[in-house]
Amino acid sequence: MYPKFPSPSRAVYWSVLNLVLFSMGWFAALAQAPQTQRNRQVLEREKKQNLEKMNQIRTILKQTASEKQVGLGQLKAIEQQIQTQSRQIGLLNKDLKLTESEIAELRQASQSLTNDLNKLKAEYGSMIYAADKRRQQVNPLGFLFAANNFNQLVARYRYLRQYSDARQSQVRQMNNVQTMLQGKQKATQHKRVEQQNTLGAKVKEAKKLETLKVEKNVVVKELSKKEAELQAELTESRRAINRLETMITRLIAREARERAEREARERAERERLARVEAARKAAERKRAEEAIAAAEKAGEKPAPADVAKVERPAEPEPVAKKPDERRNNNLNDEETALASSFTASRAHLPWPVTKGFISDHFGRKPHPVLKGIYVENQGIDIQTNAGEDVRAVYDGVVQDVTSIPGMNNVVAIQHGDYFTIYAKLKSVSVRAGQRVKARETIGTVATDKSGISEMQFQIWKEFSKLNPESWLVPR
Repeated sequence: MYPKFPSPSRAVYWSVLNLVLFSMGWFAALAQAPQTQRNRQVLEREKKQNLEKMNQIRTILKQTASEKQVGLGQLKAIEQQIQTQSRQIGLLNKDLKLTESEIAELRQASQSLTNDLNKLKAEYGSMIYAADKRRQQVNPLGFLFAANNFNQLVARYRYLRQYSDARQSQVRQMNNVQTMLQGKQKATQHKRVEQQNTLGAKVKEAKKLETLKVEKNVVVKELSKKEAELQAELTESRRAINRLETMITRLIAREARERAEREARERAERERLARVEAARKAAERKRAEEAIAAAEKAGEKPAPADVAKVERPAEPEPVAKKPDERRNNNLNDEETALASSFTASRAHLPWPVTKGFISDHFGRKPHPVLKGIYVENQGIDIQTNAGEDVRAVYDGVVQDVTSIPGMNNVVAIQHGDYFTIYAKLKSVSVRAGQRVKARETIGTVATDKSGISEMQFQIWKEFSKLNPESWLVPR
C-alpha cells in the first residue's frame, strides 16, 4: 500500500495562486509609476524650453555687450536672464524632489520584490523537502506501476507531471523576480547618479545667478551716473509713444468711419432697391385693376392673371431685424469671420520674430533706474538678433506703413476689428492695402545706437489696448 499523495491539483493551485498574489503586489507597487513618468516628461519639457530661452538671451546679450555701451536695453536683457536663471534653479529643485520620489518608489518596489522572492524561495524549499520525503517513502516508478488499471496509471502520471510543472513554474517565478529586482537596483543606482549630477548643475546655475546679479548691479551703477541722459531718453520715449498712439487711434477712427460710411451706403442702396420693387409691384397692381375694370365694362371675363394680382394680399411691412452684435461695428461678413477667428487664436498666435524674448512687459511699472518714475508700455518690447525678420502674426490687411521718430518704421495690420502694430522696424517689405498671411515677413528689426535690436508689438481691439503676451503662444 503506497501512502496517499496530496491532490495533484493542489500543488498546481498553490503555484498559480502564488503567481497571482505576486502579480497583484507587483502591480500595486507600480500603481503610481505612470503619474511619476508624466511628471518627469512635463518637467523635462519645461527644462528644455527654459534652457532654450536662456541660450537665446545669452546670445542676444553677447551681441549687446559687444557694442561696449551700457544702456537700458542691456539692463533689461540681464534682468530677463536673471529671471530665467532663477526659474532654471527652481526647475532643478523640482527635479531633485521628483528624483527623490522616484528613488523612494524604486526602493519600495525593490523591498516588495525581495519579500516576494523570499516567500517564493521558502515555498520552493518546502516543495523540494516534501518531494524528497515522498521519494524516500515511495519510488515514482513503483507508484506508477502499482496502479490497479490503465486509467489509474494515467491519473498518477498526470499527477507527477503536474507536480513537476508546478516546481518548474516556481523556479521561473523566482528567476523573473530576481531579474526584476536586479533591474530595480540598477535603476536606483542610476537615479542616484542623476541626483548627484542635478545637484552639481544646481550649484553651477546658482553661481551663474550670482554673477548675473553682480553684473546687473554694475550696469545699474553705470546708468545711475547718467540720470540726465536717462531723463532725456525717457522724455523722447514718451513723445514717441504718444506719436504712435495718435497714429493708431487716427487709423482706427478712420477705419471705423469708413466702415460706417460703407454701411450707410449699403443701407441706402438696400432701401432704394426696396422702394423700386415696391413701386413696381404697385404699378402692376394698378394695371391689373384697370384691366379688370375694362373687361367688366365690356361684359367680358377678366384675365385670371389680373385677378390673381389684384386679389393677392398686400405684403406686410418688413419687421426690423434684431441688431447683430457682431455687426454693430459695421464689419462685413468677411471682416466678421476674420475677427472671430482671430479671437479664437488667443494664446496661439505665433511670435512676430522667430527668436527673442520679452524685454519689457505690458502695462505700468517703475522705471528700472530712475527712482519714483513710472513708465507704461502699451504693448510689449521683444529683443532679438540684429536684422531678424518681423512676421505678421495673423492673416489680415496692411492698413498703414509709416515712419515715426523714436519708433522707426511702423506697420499696422487689420484683422476685422482687431489691429496688430509692429514698430521699431529697420525696413518694411509690405505696402498699405496689401493682404498678408500669418508668418509672412513684413520687415526687419532695427538696431539702436546702443546695439539693442528690439521691436515694439501691440494688439488693439478697436480703441482698447490688449496685452499681447496673453495672445502669443507661450515660450
